[in-house]
Amino acid sequence: MGLVVAPIKEGKVDEWKSWSAELSGEKRSEFTDLNKRHGLTRHDVWLAETPAGAMAVVIHEGPGSDTFMQNVAQSENSFDVWMKESIEDLHGMDMGAPPPGPMPVKVL
Repeated sequence: MGLVVAPIKEGKVDEWKSWSAELSGEKRSEFTDLNKRHGLTRHDVWLAETPAGAMAVVIHEGPGSDTFMQNVAQSENSFDVWMKESIEDLHGMDMGAPPPGPMPVKVL
């Protein structure tokens, strides 16, 4: 299972919400295909409003969860490229690079 906690850039929360709505609305079939192609059986996202700002909390489960981010970063599929560019714009995150700091650790 992969767990990502990613800050949403300041001033981008409404745009992030619209983008998320697209993934569960008009782009749902492409999002479902992305998950199937990359071996995910679960891909859930929460919005967490914290004192440090808005965060996206994302869970990836399935046989492809450990390599999902790297595989999307390297993919030339048009939807994957759109997804990667959106994540970079909304989170300031380079999906092809390791995340800064340690990964979350399950403690309970």
